[in-house]
Amino acid sequence: MNDRKKAMLMASFIADSLALGVHWIYDTQQIANTYGRVEKLMNPAPGSFHPTKNKGDFTHYADQTFVLLQSLADCGAFDLADFSAKWRALFADYAGYADGATRKTLAWYAKGKTAENAGSRTGDFSGAARIAPILFLYADDEEKALAAARAQTAMTHNDPNTVDTAEFFTRVILQILRGTAPAAAIETIVRTDAFAMSPIAMWVEEGLKSKGEDSVKTVSRFGQACETQQVFPGVIHLIASYEKDLKEALVQCMMAGGDNAARGSMTGMVLGAWLGTDAIPPEWTEGLNKKKEIEKLLDKIS
Repeated sequence: MNDRKKAMLMASFIADSLALGVHWIYDTQQIANTYGRVEKLMNPAPGSFHPTKNKGDFTHYADQTFVLLQSLADCGAFDLADFSAKWRALFADYAGYADGATRKTLAWYAKGKTAENAGSRTGDFSGAARIAPILFLYADDEEKALAAARAQTAMTHNDPNTVDTAEFFTRVILQILRGTAPAAAIETIVRTDAFAMSPIAMWVEEGLKSKGEDSVKTVSRFGQACETQQVFPGVIHLIASYEKDLKEALVQCMMAGGDNAARGSMTGMVLGAWLGTDAIPPEWTEGLNKKKEIEKLLDKIS
């Protein structure tokens, strides 16, 4: 399991970094014409939302995931207060982009709210897409994993569907780490009482039905933007369509444009947990500027 746990986490970071060069470009033809197949880490596009970043860096999403990993390593457990403090320190003098959820959460902190109630009501999928470090630490403790996944999401994205999304994928990935194939795990978890009558059931159904369809067109149909209801079915489509090919899943995710960073992070987590490190192109892993720091932190919590 250790290899697949590490692949789960590294693929999450890698997907975010792979998206850096084409993040939030919604014109898929522009991506194809300008970059061809997005198979390499690259510098952000001119005029992008990430002008201070370089090839191998992360978007503001994975920068937050890295802070969560640091917190887990320092505390040996999920500590909401510590994660909150480190998260606020990250954005106290941040050179990158701060999205709406971040700005709203920081504003609530400034008004005296705490980590338990400062989270914005923003329903962006990215809040749920930070959970890889938690799954690495708590792969053998589902109760703690679920509580931590929900709490870290709500700290910045206190939207019920987004928090439930974090729980859903936590349950799915833990099943995968125990040996269940991704599509089968998704179908099993979505039938449980927690999700059977929720919007998640509809998003899963839409994603699974689209298996094998053209991914760029399918993601565009579901929606390329950041909102959970748009990103979720696209993630399911990519997982179901490329269950045995992590690289192609992430390439297609990048080519589909929009919020390919959040979409890719969760897709990478799920397929990394199933396929292991051999499925990740070595140049992707070696290209991460924080690779050594991530590995030291993983050693600390292993």
